[in-house]
Order: sequence, then structure tokens, then C-alpha cells
Amino acid sequence: MPDFRLPDLGEGLTEGEIVTWLVSVGDHVSIDQPVVEVETAKAVVEVPCPYEGVVSARFGEPGEQLPVGSVLLTVGEPAKQPAPAEPAAPAEPGEPEKSGSGNVLIGYGTSDTPRRRRRPRESNAQNARVLRSEPPNSTLRTPEPPTVPAARPATAPAVISPLVRRMARENGLALDQVEGTGPGGVIRRADVERELTARTAPVAPGRRIPLRGVRGAVAEKLATSRREIPEATVWVDVDATDFLAARAALPSVSLLALLARFTVLGLKKFPELNSRVEGDEIVVLDEVHLGFAAQTDRGLMVPVVRDAQSLTTAELASAIAAHTASAREGKLAPAAMTGGTFTVNNYGVFGVDGSAAIINHPEAAILGIGRIIDRPWAVDGQLAVRKVAQLTLAFDHRVCDGGTAGGFLRFVADCVESPITALADL
Repeated sequence: MPDFRLPDLGEGLTEGEIVTWLVSVGDHVSIDQPVVEVETAKAVVEVPCPYEGVVSARFGEPGEQLPVGSVLLTVGEPAKQPAPAEPAAPAEPGEPEKSGSGNVLIGYGTSDTPRRRRRPRESNAQNARVLRSEPPNSTLRTPEPPTVPAARPATAPAVISPLVRRMARENGLALDQVEGTGPGGVIRRADVERELTARTAPVAPGRRIPLRGVRGAVAEKLATSRREIPEATVWVDVDATDFLAARAALPSVSLLALLARFTVLGLKKFPELNSRVEGDEIVVLDEVHLGFAAQTDRGLMVPVVRDAQSLTTAELASAIAAHTASAREGKLAPAAMTGGTFTVNNYGVFGVDGSAAIINHPEAAILGIGRIIDRPWAVDGQLAVRKVAQLTLAFDHRVCDGGTAGGFLRFVADCVESPITALADL
């Protein structure tokens, strides 16, 4: 029976967390049928199985992290009983056990290499002898404890009880850091409780949130940005009265989409900001793959609209809306959140005026807009109440100086104050 292993999910991902099993032991699966939902650092994806048959074993529980290459399912038809006089001969080493789709996900295919035979489990005869009753006057010997399986490698701690796994998972405790006191080093419930008590005793009780999945990926990227990018920030207040009027006249175009359009036009004039640093070189990029911040139930995501420089305002708005919906539904593919060259962010939706945003590594800049509120503003020498917002640009000082950054920000600000010139393509 073939083992279906967690395939390479692409984009350099090395592990995934089981979210939901879509099949159970005993279910019949067909080729390329989704069998499990797995959460990676990029998204939640359904993983299809390349084999057809009956699920005879399932490995891993919801919430458990598995490295790429770990066995997910064992699939095959019910074993046939051999004839009494002629036992079945073992399969030839080079003989494939079962054919499959051969091309399900990146880096995964049906293998024709021989599979390692499973060693039969030890007989429970010894346990049966322990439970067998003895004559009243016989001398009883203390039975030896049942033989436990050999200790697993460090990457797979010896844990038998699903309850123990769940306790550790819910408390953010890595089982490979727990010393098991059970037979053969098996980790018991008392071991997990002891470790949790030791960790929480010196501080006030609290809830632990593991840095993994999307949250972990965001944390790693932000930390890398702070370590490697010498960023600077410039900002400017803008009269957004006509900006809101343009938005009202175009109900299918969001404020973020309008800002994205002005950003693309600005990058045509100041291409240094659409770049990245590689080693001792600045690589100025021809295509604008525009990322935008989207808040979801799973945390902050940055979907990417590719080739934004070739899209009209309406097309750009449609792409942003579609990516946002997919991100919030958890259906955005990992590839749709990579390869960005510049990021825009509407942090005004959180009710704040400004933000010194962290650049989305390895990009060179990020542009944001704060909330739009009534403020006093000078118009033609007269004081008036206008809709005013703040634009903020954080940029990598290695790729340009303040003149370039200020020129770009002023151009975008002019578009916000007089948006009609930027919307000629509608």
C-alpha cells in the first residue's frame, strides 16, 4: 500500500500545519481528491492525493506541524488472503505498488522506488499472559512491563495520548523540549503539566500564542526588515476633499485602489523606489508588482497584484477587491502573496492619522494613508474646513536619498489633491 507524503507546497515552504482532515480511515479516495487542509506560512490549501484506494491509516492531528515529506495517508485496497499451500511471494524490489496521478503539487509525483516494509508490531501475548488468571495457591511473579516502541527521533517525540498532544499544542509547548518519564521516554500528561507549571510559575498567568503559520511568517519578515534595511520616513498632509469626491463618483473603486493608481504613476516617474538591494547592487525593476495590506481573521496579509503598471484604474480596483476577498476567505494561493516590489497601506481604517510603517522586505518602500477627517485648511488665502489626511512614505535609504523620496511623495500628494489627472484611463 503506498504512503502519500506531504508534498512540496512551493515558495520555499518546509512544513505545514494540519487544519482539517477531509477523509477518515476506511474512506475510499479517488485520484487527485482533496484529503486534508494544511496551513502554511502563506495560506490554507487543500492537498489532493495522487492515489486511488481505501485509506488504511492517517497520520497527524489537527494543529500538528508536519515537515514536507512526512507521511499523511496510507492508501490501498484491502489485503488479499494468500492461498494456504502457496503463500504470496514478496513484490520485486523495482515493482511499483500502485499508479497515481504523478503530478499533484510542486515537487511531488508518484514514485516507483521500492517502499520499506513495515515491521510487524510486537505480539500482545505477554499482556494476555499477565491478564490470565492463576490458581489461588500458585506463586505469582510480577509481570514485566510491556515492551514499548523504540524512542522516536528528536523531531518526533514519543507521545501516545492525543490528549497530551492537544494540551501541548493549546499551550504553545514544543514536545521535543519535554522530558518524558513514561516507559521508554514516553511523554505523559504529568510531564506536560510539570513543564507548563515550571514555565508559568515566575510570571502572571497568560495565554501563549505560537509564532507560526501566517503570524510567524509576518514576524520573520518584519524582523528581517528591521535588521537589514536602514529606513527613513517622510510624510505630508494633503487636502483629500476632491479625493473623496472622486471616490464617490466611482463606487466600484475603493480609496485604496485610487491610492494604488497614483502610486503606480509615481513609480513611473521615480523608478528607484521600485527596486531592491541584492548584495552590493541596487536592482531597479521594470514591472510593478503592487502589494497591499489586508487585515484578515488570520492576521495581516499582503496580497500582490502583478504587473500593476499595465492595468487601468478599474482593472486595478477589481484585482485588489478580488485578492482581498480571497485573503479573508482563506483561499488566497501562496504565490499570490510573494514577489511584491512596492506596498501600499490604508491604515486610516484603524482610526489613526499616521504610521511609521515597516518596509515589506526585500522591497524598498511602503506608502500609507491615514484617516481622512475635517481640519482647518487654507484655500486661496482663506481659512476653510476641508477633508485632510496624512501620507507617509518609509523608504530604504540605500536605494535613494530624501530628494527622490520627497519627490515621489509630493507627486502622489498632488494626485490626491487633484485626482482627475490620474484617472484619464477610465
